[in-house]
Amino acid sequence: MPISIKRHVVYHLLKKIAESGSQIDKLDFSGQDIGEENLSEADLLAHLDYLNQNQYINADFTNDGRFQKAEITEKGRNMVENYEEKLGKSPDSPVSAGIDEKDLPFLEKVMVKGGLPDIFDARDLTEVTFRVMRDLMSTEAADRVEQELHKPAEITEDKSLQMEIADLWHDTNPIVGFLSRVRPPWDGPGIFKIDSDRFLFRVANEGTMPPSADREQVVKAIFSATKDELSQDRIEEIASWLPDVVRQMWQEA
Repeated sequence: MPISIKRHVVYHLLKKIAESGSQIDKLDFSGQDIGEENLSEADLLAHLDYLNQNQYINADFTNDGRFQKAEITEKGRNMVENYEEKLGKSPDSPVSAGIDEKDLPFLEKVMVKGGLPDIFDARDLTEVTFRVMRDLMSTEAADRVEQELHKPAEITEDKSLQMEIADLWHDTNPIVGFLSRVRPPWDGPGIFKIDSDRFLFRVANEGTMPPSADREQVVKAIFSATKDELSQDRIEEIASWLPDVVRQMWQEA
């Protein structure tokens, strides 16, 4: 059954492991301990496995998949600090939605190539980058991109492993998503002109770019992962809508 990796669950798990000292030796907490009453033990184990596979913790599991012990890594501590910095800036902001298992491979490409501290930053910045791209494009062109991204990236009988990257092309803000379909491309004078500087500014500021990240590197990482899923026709069509410097970044990605 597909899982959903949730930012606040990841944070609380890492925090609990970090506060336990050198290591935590048993799964002695429930979903209620981390603000997720409906989180099952299987969900907890899935989150721990994700953290272990991505070197945020060093964990041991039994042969039948039961948790034994774990210790946090430096990468894990950095993830906690990154999350706490975000909370410090926006303590009342809603918790980010979970990331479906099927979206992890695409976002991991973005995270690694973009030099981002965690996969949630990759998801948030990808969504904002896609939003600015759609703002430059006609609705018909954006729909053609979505149709190609809607194709499963993996051919497998296990439908839970078939990633539909089109999910990331949609805006989680329903009002923004609606407006992007009914307004013409933003290519007018003044604030309605999205040049390369404006494009990169919006990605960095609407997507809460981590201080340690380089916005050009992040955008090129998103472009590279996206181009891997598109035909040459769509790649060339998107390039035709992008402003000069950003178009060059798209072509080089």
